[in-house]
Amino acid sequence: MDNQTSGHQLITASRVNGTPVFNTQGDRIGHVDDLSIQKVSGQVVAALLSFGGFLGIGERFHPLPWDVLTYEPDKGGYVISLSRAQLEAARHYSRDELEAFGAGERENILAAYAPNGSIPP
Repeated sequence: MDNQTSGHQLITASRVNGTPVFNTQGDRIGHVDDLSIQKVSGQVVAALLSFGGFLGIGERFHPLPWDVLTYEPDKGGYVISLSRAQLEAARHYSRDELEAFGAGERENILAAYAPNGSIPP
């Protein structure tokens, strides 16, 4: 039973990790690898989308503002309104670079995915 149908409003990070991510056309484009959580406020700042690669080789991680993901129970995953081409062109990190990733990156993340102040449709 998933969080959406169980009546609970909270979910543990461990249950989010590994959840598939789809685009609006229904194509699976990756999965949530981890979450970036601001230490002081406890706010989830970003979902780290694992995208591309094969068996961990060439894998890229895209920090997505948490609020661009919409959970779709019928898909058993999250949906984002970004195309594969947009993700391929967007800022991304290697696994090693993620070690330096911090909550202070929120403004950069929002600027990358919402340069005009709004999340892409």
